[in-house]
Amino acid sequence: MGDSEREKVFLVELSERARRVREYLNSEDYRGRFSPRHISDSAYSYLNSGGKCLRPAILFFSCGAVGGDESEALPAAAAIEVFHTWTLSHDDIIDSDKKRRGRPTLHEEFSRRGQEELGLDLRDAQHYGLSVAILTGDLQHGWSVSLLTELTSKYNLSPQVTLRLIEELNTYVTCNLLSGELLDVQYSRLPIQSLREKDILTMLWKKTAVLYEFAGRAGAMIGLEVSDPHHRFVQALSLFASRCGLAFQLQDDILGIVGDEEKLGKSVGSDIREGKRTTIVYYAFQKASTDQKRHLGHILGNKNATEEQVREVAELLVELGAVERTQRVAKRYVTEALEQLQELPDSRYKQLLATWADYIVNREF
Repeated sequence: MGDSEREKVFLVELSERARRVREYLNSEDYRGRFSPRHISDSAYSYLNSGGKCLRPAILFFSCGAVGGDESEALPAAAAIEVFHTWTLSHDDIIDSDKKRRGRPTLHEEFSRRGQEELGLDLRDAQHYGLSVAILTGDLQHGWSVSLLTELTSKYNLSPQVTLRLIEELNTYVTCNLLSGELLDVQYSRLPIQSLREKDILTMLWKKTAVLYEFAGRAGAMIGLEVSDPHHRFVQALSLFASRCGLAFQLQDDILGIVGDEEKLGKSVGSDIREGKRTTIVYYAFQKASTDQKRHLGHILGNKNATEEQVREVAELLVELGAVERTQRVAKRYVTEALEQLQELPDSRYKQLLATWADYIVNREF
């Protein structure tokens, strides 16, 4: 099977997992829990807006790769998508983003609805939108834990494994993820010269890759029905997903500079206005002349930068080779990830994981 044919098969498999997750989450068992209407609508806004469900997919595939029945991992796959979604609503607030997947972000949407449906003035409506988005994230965080309990209550997974997954999601994952989010904010206020490459990569790993790592580990634990994180298959899939997760974030940073806004469904250049300390910016400053550094420093982090200024910086980041260098680093992490799959027996799921790894660094959205 050629590369293009393999990718077509993979995308069909990916779409099928996304369908299963959305169908599970949209059952009346859950929809009936959420009220009033604005909370219910907001809880499902991102979940039903066409996300690729990459994290649930790696959990499903990891479960199958160790010989497990992936259908029994469905509550965990749904949980990880809901968990990821609450982080998006809060992240959009932190970054003041206005678009997500081609639609208004939650706080923007419910600011509008606050004006139109509740008659709020602009200032109160903006506060209302933020309030809805924060409360929605809180609800989804709790929902994700509730979904994990269904591994035992609905699918009879060992309670020991379920408890281990709940504990890890709410301690290891949450603590690392929130640490990464705050470091991202703090670093954007620091001179890029005061940071090391390692600082930036660690921050990116915490805010993105730790949840991917959990997806791989959870899938393996469920498939094997073991709570031992040191089992060789569990370790291999944890490391695989961890490295892929970091590569995913590096590719995300690249698309945030040179991506197609219509395909991405969000604003290209927002990282420049936010002054995000990505590896792209770090590598650019290593190569830039004094004048170029001054120019970059003037626009990076300037929320009022014009479209032309943002485009100039994006072109300069490409010209200095920073985008290409970041892409090389991302592909190196994928190569390291694929080495971990050698621990696993050959299977259709192992091939899907390998294709998934290639996909995340070659995607355009």
